[in-house]
Amino acid sequence: MDHGYSSRQDRLAYLNTHASLPAMAEVALFVAVTWTKWAERRQMRKNLRDLPEFRLKDIGVTKSEADLEADKPFWKG
Repeated sequence: MDHGYSSRQDRLAYLNTHASLPAMAEVALFVAVTWTKWAERRQMRKNLRDLPEFRLKDIGVTKSEADLEADKPFWKG
């Protein structure tokens, strides 16, 4: 599907230059951003759970703090 926007930056620039989007585009954008945030959060929490204690110490997080964060559902910020 080519709409004349060859790169991701071109598509994002297009969205940034237009004041408003059609309602369905707003909904689709909301869903895409939310889905992406949730997927990234889920992956980060999985990675945090898998870090060894010496790495957690490097970032100033205890094992219990890491476990507490990793146990949160992906939809909670």
